[in-house]
Amino acid sequence: MFGQANVLAAGQAAFPPSVEDFYLPSILPWGAHDSYWFTKITAMVWIAVGVLIIFFLATYRNPQLVPTKKQWLAESIYGFVRNNISVDMIGHQGVRFAPYFTTLFCFVLLTNFFAIVPFFQISPNSHIAFPAFLAIISYVLFNYVGIKKHGFVKYFKNSLVPPAPWFILPLLIPIELFSTFIVRPFSLAVRLFANMFAGHMLLLVFTLGGFAMLSANAWLAPVSVLSWVMTIALTFLEFLVICLQAYVFTVLTASYVQGALADEH
Repeated sequence: MFGQANVLAAGQAAFPPSVEDFYLPSILPWGAHDSYWFTKITAMVWIAVGVLIIFFLATYRNPQLVPTKKQWLAESIYGFVRNNISVDMIGHQGVRFAPYFTTLFCFVLLTNFFAIVPFFQISPNSHIAFPAFLAIISYVLFNYVGIKKHGFVKYFKNSLVPPAPWFILPLLIPIELFSTFIVRPFSLAVRLFANMFAGHMLLLVFTLGGFAMLSANAWLAPVSVLSWVMTIALTFLEFLVICLQAYVFTVLTASYVQGALADEH
């Protein structure tokens, strides 16, 4: 973002920003044509995965009866997800899903957090591919546990045939099919993507807008300062959205698992 601001201030870039700003070039200094896939977005995903693996391995490498600060933090995160998401949404059997939900929550939270980290300032989840892949994993998970518990035929019968009079079933079955097996993964991915995409665009518009007004006319300097103040305020709002979207994505996944395990759903 700051690099774009410098370019804009020098009069070398167009304003306002567009969707093309989300398609970043390769960051590798060699083989540019062969390494187009390794962008800053890819690097952030790798960093997030590495940080999570190293953090949890380091904190649980030598667990203490009286936990250290790192161990307390890791246990607090796991305890929060286990008690407030897994058990609350699924019940006692939700404990076995707590490791996955904790990993999902931490990964979404960390990749979202890149949106407000200086020199990164964009979330991988502002690209639809990453939320879509996470939604596919959750989709496979809740269908798998449902089929494993009920069997293939009973699971899809419970999912598609609601308790209703027979004459209305031809209308309800396509609706249940569409909502359960198409809308769920689609809405799960789009909700996360849209929030992170919109948040990045807002921060980008107000930041670059300040530079655009400052470079256009010196009399607009007070307005440009106001634009940057709005950027700071929106950054705090974006932090709340970052935490909320990680929580919502995990809670919705847990609710889908709960529905798949229920005897009647």
